Amino acid sequence: MSAARAEILVEGRGGAGEALVLTAPISFWGGVDPATGTIADVRHPQHGACVSGRMLFVPGTIGSSSASAVLMELVHRGIAPAALILHEPDAILLLGLIVAREMGWETPVAVRMDRERFTAFTGKHVSVGAEITAASPVVAELHAASAKRWAQVYETLAR
Repeated sequence: MSAARAEILVEGRGGAGEALVLTAPISFWGGVDPATGTIADVRHPQHGACVSGRMLFVPGTIGSSSASAVLMELVHRGIAPAALILHEPDAILLLGLIVAREMGWETPVAVRMDRERFTAFTGKHVSVGAEITAASPVVAELHAASAKRWAQVYETLAR
């Protein structure tokens, strides 16, 4: 079983689903269809793949100040990724989750993890969580030295 520790960037509901490990950076504005959750950029290697309900591993983003609006629209429509696993934080993209949460919509968790670990999750059922429950193997801990919040990203058995 693959597992990795990831820094929580934006709190949200933990998620589980099939991993979609992107092999190239993506622009959400023009790159992801906000009506369907499909990768619409014809130049992207995963063109046509759907991000909805997937554990989306993003090696990088191609900036646009409108990326947050696309992600917020995906959340509003109920077709957002189950979780975002980013190599590097993108403040503009993550703003979409923060605003969606302020609107009262349930948002997926967003975490940061080194991209070298992404390939271990390719094609697998993956869970990301930040909840602490007695019955759950998912543990979020407070790293005292840096005050960063951590979550576990792990392969799970398909249901």
